[in-house]
Amino acid sequence: MVITVEWTETTRAIFVPSDPPRDGVLAVWGDEPGPVPVELVLPAGAGKSFRRTRVDAHVLPLAGAIPRLLAVSDGSPSVRAWSAAVAAGLNLVARGRLRRPSGVDSWRAGPLDTADEDLLRDLAAALPPEAHALPLSGLKRIRLHSPETLVRALWDATADVLGRTPAARVVTDGPAFGAQIQLRVEVRETGDDFAFTGVLAVRSRADPSLVVDAAALWDAPEAVLSRFGEQVEAQLLIGLRRGARAWAPLGRVLDAAPPSELTLDDTEVVELLDGGRDALAAAGVEVLWPRGVFGEPLRAKASVTPSPGSEGGAVFRLTDLLRFRWQLSLGGGTLSEAEVTALAEAKRPLVRLRGQWVRADSHLLARLRRARPAVTGAQALAAALTGELRLDDEELDFAAPPALDRLVHRLRAPAGPVEPDPELQATLRPYQRTGLSWLVRMTELGLGGVLADDMGLGKTIQLIALHLHRRPSGPTLVLCPTSLLGNWEREFARFAPKVPVRRFHGGRRHLDDLAPDEVVLATYGVLRRDRATLSEVDWGLVAADEAQHVKNPLSVTAKELRRIPAAARVALTGTPMENRLTELWSILDWTTPGLLGTLEHFRRTIARPVERDRDARGAERLAATVRPFLLRRRKTDPDIAPELPRKTETDRYVPLTTEQATLYEAVVRENLAVIRESRGVQRRGQVLKLLTELKQICNHPAQYLADSGPVAGRSGKLAAFEELLDVILDEGESVLVFSQYVRLCRLLEARLTERGLPVQLLSGADSVRQREEMVARFQRGDVPVFLLSLKAGGVGLNLTRATHVIHYDRWWNPAVEDQATDRAYRIGQDRPVQVHRLIAEGTLEERIAGVLAEKRGLAERVIGAGEDWITELSDEELTELVRLGKPG
Repeated sequence: MVITVEWTETTRAIFVPSDPPRDGVLAVWGDEPGPVPVELVLPAGAGKSFRRTRVDAHVLPLAGAIPRLLAVSDGSPSVRAWSAAVAAGLNLVARGRLRRPSGVDSWRAGPLDTADEDLLRDLAAALPPEAHALPLSGLKRIRLHSPETLVRALWDATADVLGRTPAARVVTDGPAFGAQIQLRVEVRETGDDFAFTGVLAVRSRADPSLVVDAAALWDAPEAVLSRFGEQVEAQLLIGLRRGARAWAPLGRVLDAAPPSELTLDDTEVVELLDGGRDALAAAGVEVLWPRGVFGEPLRAKASVTPSPGSEGGAVFRLTDLLRFRWQLSLGGGTLSEAEVTALAEAKRPLVRLRGQWVRADSHLLARLRRARPAVTGAQALAAALTGELRLDDEELDFAAPPALDRLVHRLRAPAGPVEPDPELQATLRPYQRTGLSWLVRMTELGLGGVLADDMGLGKTIQLIALHLHRRPSGPTLVLCPTSLLGNWEREFARFAPKVPVRRFHGGRRHLDDLAPDEVVLATYGVLRRDRATLSEVDWGLVAADEAQHVKNPLSVTAKELRRIPAAARVALTGTPMENRLTELWSILDWTTPGLLGTLEHFRRTIARPVERDRDARGAERLAATVRPFLLRRRKTDPDIAPELPRKTETDRYVPLTTEQATLYEAVVRENLAVIRESRGVQRRGQVLKLLTELKQICNHPAQYLADSGPVAGRSGKLAAFEELLDVILDEGESVLVFSQYVRLCRLLEARLTERGLPVQLLSGADSVRQREEMVARFQRGDVPVFLLSLKAGGVGLNLTRATHVIHYDRWWNPAVEDQATDRAYRIGQDRPVQVHRLIAEGTLEERIAGVLAEKRGLAERVIGAGEDWITELSDEELTELVRLGKPG
């Protein structure tokens, strides 16, 4: 019976799948009711999302529906959508995309490539609701066939219908019939040479054990050919044409009669290994490799010759120049030097090694042949810690030689316990004993280290214990700021009274008759002036206290420090990095020279990506490198200082006065006008000028204007400061007040003196004796208000009398602020400490406060960013930062 259906604008169609796929039908309904009821789920109105309905449809077998759908030129959206889906299915069949699942008497469309999958999704998305409104049967709840499922079912049905017609012999490859084409790769050796050959064969799908080489196929008995299905020769030729479209070299056999073998050069074998095998498999050609011919892939890592080492000295010397070499492994075994050399000298990408053929790609061969510079011991150590060696801007996987591998294992393992010298007149806390053990190990290895404990955790006593332990390896030189000379002298007298100590400071300084176990105390200023004299001594240990003083690697101090000879080097600092990663480089490059490479290399490959681009992988690699050489403990760490009381931090937002607001807006307006016209260094300088002036205005107009007029009533910060101070003094407490500006400190001193409050001021102009006297007065409780400039009083002072710390203005570096706070919050403090930060609301101080909070977290990941980041902001970003706005 011939069913006639006219495609009109009101004709609707849906494909109804079946098993086997060829029994699927196209249901069509519209103007003329059909004889077959079909249940659908269609969109509904009046507040309901869908409704069940039955349509009276004409049902067309797919064999008859296909030509009708291909002839559609217009019609409803559902008819046009199914027309496009049938056309795509026919294209799959024409390309030979047919497969027959094992044990199933039906064909399927496939395999699908990426383009086919994309087309499937597009066709499914184009189906209107009525074209996929077919519910799944046997379910109580209504669930529909997905659009993709229906399109894929139509494709399978198309393949199953057409795969059984005479057209299949033209449009399908072997898998649509009874034969599978094979390309068997063989290696044929002739003396010292070898060649690769691809042998063509066909395998019977009915009897997989039956395989016949293509050369013998034309002469095979009829009984054999019948087991491959009809016209096996045509199947082979059609399959080869399809295979040649997927991998061009296969086309060379098409001119042979019969097609049999294909001689392959090395490049073609490599192409087969890389992707040609998969492309041929998708085209219906199976590629077979001889068992064991191509084994495990060749793996290459950079390495170096073992460190020489000796029994009595360091097991690994940072200054050694080590020969670069490649370490190649094959199947779990390491190649010998001779094998690596033979591989490097190979003229072809396939080499015979250890009984198997090894592929050495051109990139690897070029790397093996390229000359490499010598590697320093420090570079090799850093590579062993991270697993990567960077040479010539190339990152290479690194395999540490045994001696270096043992050293890395020692560095990563906890240091063995070390008993303090009996002459140490103190009981070390557990974490201090750990610190001593770590310092002993690092100095005995000749590697140096950075003891980066928080201020107040006792870095000084750990260094004293180290000196006692290292006797008689030579005298110790301690370099420190001038303000700490007395502190070091007193600490040695207290904890190691038998150790001779001398100050190399003042007009009569000398190093005559230096004892082997003597300690010499010198300042960084003396280092700059008398480095030649200091260099005449073979120091057993050089310690740099407050090592952030050499954070600028280009400074004279840092350069002179590197020229002092020492068997061991230790840096002491609570802030190994204040602003930039180059500061960390400067300190570590002194304690452990070469570990982080040259300064320029470090800036380009580590610092800039980490600081600017937030390169997480670079930060992790840097942390892995420096972690063994930097011991960092915080007062807040568990079991470090459990007896320390709590610390409370409070941000106090204060309003500007009218005078401050007027000055603020005028300075912003004038400076932004100049900044917009400036470029380069001039622009950065102008931005820093703007920041400084705005900070001063936020503090007090008198500081910015440098006038000597009245102080009271002109600054919101001053008013809040005085209110806070009155409360603190009424409670009988003592307070430290920090500002980065000496002029502001003098202004506050004059104001508090005018009010009759006891106050003292410490700045960089005060001598060592004056500093010590002021510290003693404060600690006795004679003067409860101690004004300090941040640079002069932020380090080296023990001021545990204070229970309050006020930061009148923000030093835009949280590490420096914390360091100043630690003058009061340190070992020996037995009362809670309250930290107050004064912030002018609605100004850039309020906006920067949020950045500082983030920066504290970044510092934990060795990421820094000083004030200079503000100079790189665009004009629009800078305007938003400094504008005077509403609080919050």
